[in-house]
Amino acid sequence: MQRLYDFIRRHPTGVDCFWAVVLLGLSGVSMVGGPASGLERVAAVPITLGLCVVVALRRRAPEKMLLLAIAMGVVQLVTGFGPGVMNFAMLVIVFTVATVGERWASRLALVCSLCAAGLSKLRWQADLPAASWPEQVFIVVVLTVPFVLAWVLGDSMRTRRAYFSQLEERAARLEREREAQSKVAVAAERARIARELHDVVAHNVSVMVVQADGAAYVMDAAPDQARQALETISSTGRQALAEMRRLLGVLRTGDAQESGEYVPQPDVNQIEDLIEQVRQTGLAVDFKVEGTSRPLPSGVELTAYRIVQEALTNTRKHGGPDAGASVRLVYFDDGLGLLVEDDGRGAAHELYEDGGADGAGHGMIGMRERVGMVGGTLDAGPRPGGGFRISALLPLKSAH
Repeated sequence: MQRLYDFIRRHPTGVDCFWAVVLLGLSGVSMVGGPASGLERVAAVPITLGLCVVVALRRRAPEKMLLLAIAMGVVQLVTGFGPGVMNFAMLVIVFTVATVGERWASRLALVCSLCAAGLSKLRWQADLPAASWPEQVFIVVVLTVPFVLAWVLGDSMRTRRAYFSQLEERAARLEREREAQSKVAVAAERARIARELHDVVAHNVSVMVVQADGAAYVMDAAPDQARQALETISSTGRQALAEMRRLLGVLRTGDAQESGEYVPQPDVNQIEDLIEQVRQTGLAVDFKVEGTSRPLPSGVELTAYRIVQEALTNTRKHGGPDAGASVRLVYFDDGLGLLVEDDGRGAAHELYEDGGADGAGHGMIGMRERVGMVGGTLDAGPRPGGGFRISALLPLKSAH
């Protein structure tokens, strides 16, 4: 049964030709004895062949076959060749046009279906037994019902096919949207990892460079200080490697996790450790916390940590040898405020913000992106009288 169904789906025209041959044979059998008049005998063969062609090519050219069926019907009315088995083709073409034909053809088929029985009744009324007008109306209605039912069934199948086609199109569109969203999510995650790597590398390498320069300077005069600087370089390098391993591990979705330590995401509580690490490089940093400390969303805590880290790294790189900095962490009822100021060379900081001092200005761009992700605001610029100032407000409700 399945093979037969597959064959019919693959060869619809062949199946229609088979039924056309069957219809031709049945029509020939029904016309045994022949029509009465000569005109009817002349018209019988082309009408029968024409209606069989309608069945054979109904799916290949439904609109043309509808016009051919109408033409054969008109010839029947003109010649007086009465209805027979071959007129079953008219039911078939009405159903086909209502299912797959153009809209104008479907409407034309409906109009012809409503008129065919009445015209037939008027043309061959003399050949039928005498009946009252209610009986005649009833006969016309009975003859019209099959044509109307064929059209209604075909139009219902058209509507159903259009509905399923719309569902398939919608499913395909949703699939494309899911793929696009996945690509956007991947791009956003890569951008996040790039920002994380920038912050980790820029801060820790800067600390290591400063400590290495200090160790080389005091190597002979103060070996203890040189040893302490080397220990700071070692611990800073290990911390940087651990954070980079954690970030790059996100990209290895298909590999097994490596054994080793993975540091957690930095939070507000680690800002004090960060400042202490910066102080060891020789930068004087004043740190104060205002308001009542409380747990914050992880996104807000990571953003606050990275802003302070980036700001202090900028101060070391662009503020000059005698620069000092201050960090204020303020807890509000509905947000977290950050204020990082320094008294270094403001001109260099302006270049950094515009991208000149740091090549492309990725540090400031990264800070603005981080703040924007949690729905906060960032204000950065030179201070009056020299130095640089970074102020950020991170709302709590937008971060959930």
